[in-house]
Amino acid sequence: MYAIIRTGGKQYQVAAGDTLRVEKLQGDIGETVEINDVLLVADGDAVKVGQPLVEGAKVIAKIAEQGKAKKVVVFKKKRRKGYQVKKGHRQQFTALTIEEIAA
Repeated sequence: MYAIIRTGGKQYQVAAGDTLRVEKLQGDIGETVEINDVLLVADGDAVKVGQPLVEGAKVIAKIAEQGKAKKVVVFKKKRRKGYQVKKGHRQQFTALTIEEIAA
């Protein structure tokens, strides 16, 4: 059994026991998160496709980690002008462990 969920402007395919990194969600490590934006639920040959969401379906996950990703360096330069800008960015993320898919 698997589901397609939407969170943080992205879509993810998840199954029970999976761990995935999503955009930062509020909550502490160990708390349970309920994701109601379920776009598709597949259980063997039975597939439910939402328009846009599947009615009554939800995914229950536990927060495994709150952190920051590796630094991305942004470097801008214009030749012969002496213009250089170097910036770094670390995106915050939440690691979720999928516990249950309720259809």
